[in-house]
Amino acid sequence: ASTSTGIPLLLAPQSLDNPLVPNVPIGAEVPVTVKLDNLGPMVVNSDGTLSRIANWESMTEAERDRTMRVITTRNR
Repeated sequence: ASTSTGIPLLLAPQSLDNPLVPNVPIGAEVPVTVKLDNLGPMVVNSDGTLSRIANWESMTEAERDRTMRVITTRNR
C-alpha cells in the first residue's frame, strides 16, 4: 500500500497477537511503566544517538555483567 503521493506505507508490527510482547494501551489514565529488560541496555553513541546491544539475549550472564560495566562507564 502507498499514499496518494506514492510513498509506501509501513506495515504495523505483528506483536499484538504475540502474548509474550507487552502491549500498553495508548491514552491510559494511570501512568504505566514498561520494562524492556530483554532488549538490553541503552547505549549512548558518540554522536548522541541511542542504540542497543544486538546480541543481548544470546549473551551469558557473565558477558552481560561485563557489558553492563563497560556501557555504564561509557554512558556517563
